Amino acid sequence: MSVYTAEVVWTRGDADFAAGRYSRRHLLRFDGGVEVPGSSSPHVVPLPWSDASAVDPEEAFVASLSSCHMLWFLSLAGKRKFCIDSYTDRASGVMTKNAEGKLAMTVVTLRPEVVFYGAKLPTRAEIVALHHEAHEECFIANSVKTEVRCEPVIAAAHG
Repeated sequence: MSVYTAEVVWTRGDADFAAGRYSRRHLLRFDGGVEVPGSSSPHVVPLPWSDASAVDPEEAFVASLSSCHMLWFLSLAGKRKFCIDSYTDRASGVMTKNAEGKLAMTVVTLRPEVVFYGAKLPTRAEIVALHHEAHEECFIANSVKTEVRCEPVIAAAHG
């Protein structure tokens, strides 16, 4: 068993909390010392009570799925002796009402584009299989009800 922690810190300041006129900006602290500004999404709480420049929970959710998938993909590709030059994913999430009528992140679509290099290059089928296996192993994808789709962009590889 492993335990992971994050610290979320928010203070009211002099805002009128009872009237809902307070900033949703907060700080996300992680065990390695990284601090990330957080806020509600401007799609949920209008400006100026949210901060569009900060990371909102919905973005963090999409990013965590994308990051977990990528880390598994890199590990699996390395074990098969494929070399990777770069990995970019322009992931997106759709929030809408679920079957119970609650707002939820119902679909997250990963769009990874991987550039391979070297003498041993994977076939299109091997790339698709690596993404499928990465999805099956992803801790975060295994932890959520959200449908997670992977639509890899198969790019030319460098030989």
